[in-house]
Formats: sequence, C-alpha cells, structure tokens
Amino acid sequence: MDSQVIVVGAGPVGLLLAGELRLGGAEVLVLERLSGPSTESRASTLHARTVELFAQRGLVGALGDPPSTTAGHFGGLPLDFGDLPSDYPGQWKVPQTRTTEVLHDWATALGAEVRRGHEVRELIVHPDHVEIGAAGPAGRVRLRASYVVGCDGENSAVRRLAGFGFPGTSRRNVLLRADVAGIRIPARRFERTPAGLAISARNEQGITRVMVCEPGRSPAESARQPAFADVAAAWSRVTGEDISGGEPLWVNAFDDTNRQASRYRRGRVLLAGDAAHVQMPSGGQALNLGLQDAANLGWKLAAQVRGQAPDGLLDTYHDERWQTGKKTLDNIAAQASLLLGGGEVDGVREVIGELLGHREVREFLTGRISGLDIRYEPGAHRLHGRRMPHCRVRTPDGVTSTAELLAEHRGVLLVLPGEHSERLVAVAAPWASRLGIVRGEVAEDHELSGVAAVLVRPDGYVAWIGDDVRGVEAALGRWFGARATPQCSVSAVSERDQGGQA
Repeated sequence: MDSQVIVVGAGPVGLLLAGELRLGGAEVLVLERLSGPSTESRASTLHARTVELFAQRGLVGALGDPPSTTAGHFGGLPLDFGDLPSDYPGQWKVPQTRTTEVLHDWATALGAEVRRGHEVRELIVHPDHVEIGAAGPAGRVRLRASYVVGCDGENSAVRRLAGFGFPGTSRRNVLLRADVAGIRIPARRFERTPAGLAISARNEQGITRVMVCEPGRSPAESARQPAFADVAAAWSRVTGEDISGGEPLWVNAFDDTNRQASRYRRGRVLLAGDAAHVQMPSGGQALNLGLQDAANLGWKLAAQVRGQAPDGLLDTYHDERWQTGKKTLDNIAAQASLLLGGGEVDGVREVIGELLGHREVREFLTGRISGLDIRYEPGAHRLHGRRMPHCRVRTPDGVTSTAELLAEHRGVLLVLPGEHSERLVAVAAPWASRLGIVRGEVAEDHELSGVAAVLVRPDGYVAWIGDDVRGVEAALGRWFGARATPQCSVSAVSERDQGGQA
C-alpha cells in the first residue's frame, strides 16, 4: 500500500481530516489538484463548535488573534450570537487562506504527506483496497490505499468516479462575489433593492468584499467564471453605484444549489465537506459543516485502519453526519428563500423577524447554525450524545480542562468522586491503552456535578454518562472495540495514567 488512507483535496476539510487521522495513528497521503495553496479566501467565518474543536487540538492560538462578532443573521435578518453557551461565542472572522495554512502546518508536522499538482482521474475499488489513477507533475501515477476520502469540493472527482448518488435541487440564483481594493462605498448588510441583493463590507486592510445577486436572472448567463466587469455591471444595476475603477483581488461566483450525497460511505470510499453536500455558503455554514465532518470521521477511520474499530463504527459517520448535514441544508434553503426571494417573501420575512424577538427562537437558530445543538443520539441524561461542556477539572496532576484532556485524540473516561468511582475505573482498565481514565473533580455548580462518570469520544461528544457499570462497559465496547488485557492491575495505575497523560 502507498498509504493506509488517501485524502483527495488539500482544502481545510481535507487537511483537518489528515491531521485527525495522523493523531489516530493512521498513515495519510493527501492529493491536491492545484499546484499551490489557493489565494481565494472564500469562507471567513468559524462558528463556536468549530473553534471548540480547534481548541481541543491546540490550534486556536495558531489562528492569531482573529476578530469576532456577535452580529449574525438568519436569511439576512439580524441574529445575535453573543449568548451562545460556549467559551467561543459569536462568529470568528478568519480568512480561509489562514485556516488552510494553519491546518496544513499542523497536519504535515504530524506526518501527513501532501502532494500537490495531482488530479485524480480514475478510481477502482477492490475487495481489500482502493486504487487511484492521477495525473501528476511527472506524469501519470497509480496509488493504492485501504480507504479513500473525497474532500475535493462540490465538483468532487471522487464522488463522481465512485458513483455516489447526489440528489437535490440545482441552482436557481447566482451570486457574484469579489474582494476589491481602491473603492469606498457604503456598508451594506443584506440590502434588498427592487433589482436584487447587495452586500458590502470593508475590512481593516481597506479591502471591500462585495456580493451581489439579481434574482431571476438566468443561471446560464453566470455559469462561467465571472470577470470583475460582470460583478461591477451587476453591482451597478442593483445599487446604482460604480465600482468598475477598483482593483479586484479575486472574483468568483456561487449559487443556491442544494444537494447531498445519498450516502457518505460506499465501502472503502467516503466523502466529507462539499464533496458530500453542496449548499449556499450562508453565514459560513458550509465550511464549518465540512470541518465538523472531518472531526467526526478522523478518529473512526483511524481506528478502522488500525484494526481496533468495533463492528459498525465507521458506518456511524454516515448515520451521524448525514442527519446533521440534512438539517443544515434545510436551514440554508430556508435562508436562501428569505434572502433571494422577491416581494412574495416579504410577509414571511416580517413573521420571522417577529419570531426572532423571542429568546427560545433565537436560541434554537443560533444553536443550529453554530453547531452547538448537535445531538447524535438521545439518552436518559441531557448531555448524552451532545458535546462535552467545557469545564476546569482538578486531577491528581493538577488543574486541567475538558478540552486539554481531549488533546491527544483519545477518548476520555472522567471519573468523579463517589461510591462508584473505584468500580468504574476497574471496569475501564482493559481499555486504558485507547482512552484516558481520569479521576477528577469539577465545580459544584457545573452540570457534571453529581454525575459518577462521563465517557467522551475523541471528537468531544458524550458517549455515556451515569453510574451504571454495565452501561459504561457496553459503551466502551461500542465505541472503542473489544477489551484488551490490562498491562497492570487497576490498583497499580499511576497518577500519571489516571491523569490521561500516558
């Protein structure tokens, strides 16, 4: 094999997946069609759940000191994200070029290999491996891997070559977008005019991003890669302003296509990011959805290629992320209607605007958009299936946090003081090589207070919570595979091992 896993696509999703796979012990080769990193910073918003995932991997500091804002929207209607129950509320403004750079440096430092200038043109699935044919800088190459993951965008070659179904709706409206230097125009936040939609914002470097849409204009007219002249002409028709004298830094187009792969896995081939779902990038949700796909898949696929995955673990990637993707695509489709519809949606916009005055409605929408509302499966405890809430944890080795406990890409069983603690530690001991068993205490007012123990997956979601010994044993087997023979007795487990640092 040339690698255990080949990831196709070196954008943010492919690079995060490559790093997650390396943390899980898998060999990774990333193939990228482009010869160099893209200079287009299409998505510039990281949502709270994505930043939490970055924090679990120690990557937040590498992003620098990005500005954040609490001002978001739903279909162009103001929506405040300042009250999110997270250490990272609001929306974090990071150019996609910077996100890509940080993830590239992280993944390659962990040992992932990135080969640029390789365009995948052939994919053959065998019973025990996948074979890829690609055109590279030195000619055609053939590569083999146990698994292939397509992270190669909305026009995914992997999706097409592997025969994934991709149902949904085709574009009805096209939005033109450009970053422009040398212009000064009024800031516009989802301004609807009789001729269309206009958005403009100037950053600290004096660059103005403009987006413009003329609803009802034939998509065929804008199907090609637009020139800046196309953007300037549309901007003039919608706003009456002339921006043609500006200097375009980059120009592109996107639309309201809404499609989702019927499955995210077909045997040894999987999809993540825009290869699995294509949607209008409203509020940065497309990028964040893809990054969270990668976080969900990485630890599961790594366990699979290491031979430690329990039966069905890899299939939970599709089960969990397809449902999450469907909800996201539905809310984006609703926003597209509110944003791009004509006078026929004015009444709906007025009703939605009134509903946003209710706290419960705001919490529902901000939770859905930010990714904080994800619950992969129900359970008796409200945290079961949800992300592990951040808190400080006092362990025998000192004070740490739930994010820091997950930094090594292992699951964690956090055992809190109580009558069941010794039994829970003993039951978990056969899995000690695959997860950290941490004795700790949390603040009395934290929602974990009074809980006997909580089992957290490597992606930060609660797999089990409670005091039932049989329950934790079943959960350990379900998510972390068959028990291993302990290398030492439970009584001999050192404080360092109990701190999850070994």
